[in-house]
Amino acid sequence: MKYAISFFIVLLLIVSGLIFFQFQVYSNNPDVAEEKFSYTQEIEINYRGDSLDIRQHFKNLPNKEINIKWPNHAINPDCFIESEQTCERISEDKTKFNASDARSQSVSYVIPLDGGLKSKQLMKDIFVTLQNGTVTYSTVHITTDSNLGGQWVTGLPLIGEQSLTLVNYVMFSGPGNISEMYWQQDDMDVQYTSDIVSIYSSTKIDKQLNDQLENMQFLSEEHFAIVQGNNLSNEQGKRILFVKDLSGEGLNNSIFLSQVDSLYDFGDSPSWVKEVVAAFLSGSIAGENKASQIVNTLMNEMSDAQLESWLQKLQDLKGSKITSTVLDKLLSETLNMHTDYFVSNETTEGVYPLLFTDDRKLYVNQNMTEDVKIVYKDGLLYYSSKDILNLLGYEVAEGPNGYYVDNKLRSFRFPEEYNFYVFNQRRFDIISSPFIEIASEKFIEEAWLQRLFLVEIEKTENEIYVSPITTLE
Repeated sequence: MKYAISFFIVLLLIVSGLIFFQFQVYSNNPDVAEEKFSYTQEIEINYRGDSLDIRQHFKNLPNKEINIKWPNHAINPDCFIESEQTCERISEDKTKFNASDARSQSVSYVIPLDGGLKSKQLMKDIFVTLQNGTVTYSTVHITTDSNLGGQWVTGLPLIGEQSLTLVNYVMFSGPGNISEMYWQQDDMDVQYTSDIVSIYSSTKIDKQLNDQLENMQFLSEEHFAIVQGNNLSNEQGKRILFVKDLSGEGLNNSIFLSQVDSLYDFGDSPSWVKEVVAAFLSGSIAGENKASQIVNTLMNEMSDAQLESWLQKLQDLKGSKITSTVLDKLLSETLNMHTDYFVSNETTEGVYPLLFTDDRKLYVNQNMTEDVKIVYKDGLLYYSSKDILNLLGYEVAEGPNGYYVDNKLRSFRFPEEYNFYVFNQRRFDIISSPFIEIASEKFIEEAWLQRLFLVEIEKTENEIYVSPITTLE
């Protein structure tokens, strides 16, 4: 009996350990805990004067619990009984679809329009989405009173329009999701359409633009719409691009930026980050702005093989969030040297130079520090001078007669643009300056740091140690 109890306790501990291990795996791996899925949808929209009454039908749903994300401004959320099973899975609090074999579910809700529908109004984020779900195909039906004319735009291909005695009807359908709608009272027609793009304008497009669009290499195969003119909010949509001018290089750039915006999540990154990614993916580099200068710098630095690798890494990021830190990681991998090029440019008004940094841990006086920047330039290693000299016990200042570095026993002055320095009132001629300036910050070259400030530098694979040879007391 004693052995049986002991065996049972050991078995219980093993099972508990396995359960805990599985819990840790699922908790720490969101891809396991929240498996992605795809579905199709059909949306019926009825405009009733001061609101959009919407019925949204989801199809090909998996047999699992699915959280429902209602639009922020939606009222009267409910299920919609289209058939016996279309309300079978929705929870009592309307926040999720419960697991079930029913593949189709329907919901209904109302989007209030303050003051009614306004011409040139872009209505964003007005549809239900399903958490962790990807829409592969959407169909949209819009019905309005017959006395309401104008043009609707969704970003999906326009399938057809029909004016009946009592209502007007419009249908859009195509691959991908829809999150916005646009309506304009003024006369506007589809002047160009293809599998990728439709152009809405009050004037016909010329042959040159038509040929330009026919030969353009688009970054995404998902259809989008171009509307000539502005909307009330002066915002861009995810699949609706607003442009003033339908000609020239500006249209190309607007299209590429719009498509890149739909392919990646740029969050609150500066606009030039998006422009850099668009320029590389499209192969279109124009102008003298910050993005163009960064692209040209990187193009001149990369070999053909590195450029190919860089472009593939950008392609692999589709659907992910892009930040300067992410791009620096990819660039460092591509060039096989560590750089903070994109992050540095975020904090610089102009263009920060492409520098390669030494990412080993730095110890000064046996204390690890992250305050000192270490960069390579022209094959030499430089340290941010004020940071490292302060840690070595020196005071540093800019003065009318040069750059001053002092402590109790040693005093240096480095005149600007002169090939000499002054140490403890004695002048010493030099061929090259110990310092360079990068983005208004001074850096000291490693050999000069050792020679002038009497330090010993030891390096391992992962660390750099800077230690004074003599004390300053």
